[in-house]
Amino acid sequence: MAVYTPVSEAELNKLLADYDLGRCIDLKGIDGGIENTNYFVTLESDGEQTQYVLTLFEEFSYEEMPFFVELGKWLAERGVPVPYAIEDRNGIGLKQLNGRPAFLQPRFQGGHVDQQDLTPAHCASIGTALAKLHLAGKDFFLTRQAHRGVFWWRRESANIVARLDKEDAELLTEEVRLFDELREQHGEEMPMGIIHGDLFHDNALFIGDNVDAILDIYNAATAYLLFDLAIVANDWCVNPDGSIDAARERALLDAYAAVRPFEAVEKQVWPQLCRTAAMRFWLSRLIPWLGISQASRQGGEMKLKDPDELKRILLGRIKQPSSL
Repeated sequence: MAVYTPVSEAELNKLLADYDLGRCIDLKGIDGGIENTNYFVTLESDGEQTQYVLTLFEEFSYEEMPFFVELGKWLAERGVPVPYAIEDRNGIGLKQLNGRPAFLQPRFQGGHVDQQDLTPAHCASIGTALAKLHLAGKDFFLTRQAHRGVFWWRRESANIVARLDKEDAELLTEEVRLFDELREQHGEEMPMGIIHGDLFHDNALFIGDNVDAILDIYNAATAYLLFDLAIVANDWCVNPDGSIDAARERALLDAYAAVRPFEAVEKQVWPQLCRTAAMRFWLSRLIPWLGISQASRQGGEMKLKDPDELKRILLGRIKQPSSL
């Protein structure tokens, strides 16, 4: 249960006094998720009920949140189906609740699709949606460095190698080096902009084969656009053994390119960026898995994901590189 900070109906109704949305008649914690506390909220006004999502942010300070508030509003205004902070009667969306930054968001009606049920049609739809997000964020007026980007993985890989066996230590060190090499050779040529940064399949909702919403934009940053697509390919197009389903990946890449065509340099660096994306999430899973950091929060233990899943994907990408 990913509810780290408890909220009562009375506490929520106190926050709702700033809005004209109605009173709370139901408040239910949302299963799943790792980083934040989420609730489904049902409000009643003039006899009509409307559903929302309340999110309390467990990792970010209040001062860090304006980037995400402004980004959600910016993307939603440009037709990208993402959560955004609903503004109160004074035009304020970002709140504090029980010591956490918080805001209310619209609730989307779509549902999650399990990884084993993803089809080329699902992958094509998310490819289109991601390309539209990248184009919509191109002129966004704020920038943000990824909190688990290149500087993080350089530092953390150096800290963790002594805890790994020789083979894993060499693999991790080599992948960090190869990205540094790529960045030095091609970094200035590669298209950059706002990326989602964590668009795994459980961060999207579908109605049929079509994307209804892209969730959890709170890893968004200014980075290489193609790195974002590699994160998606490594999760949405993967088989249980870590190999890539060619039909799903082709559908993803073709749909994306139909909206934002690839540049020549992106075709050159794609195989390595797929490896780098796998390495980044392998590393972020290894750290709490080995107990190097305390993965707990008030109200519950942080859910751990198996790092070997990403290691298999990384090895699969090395063995069989794909092309754009």
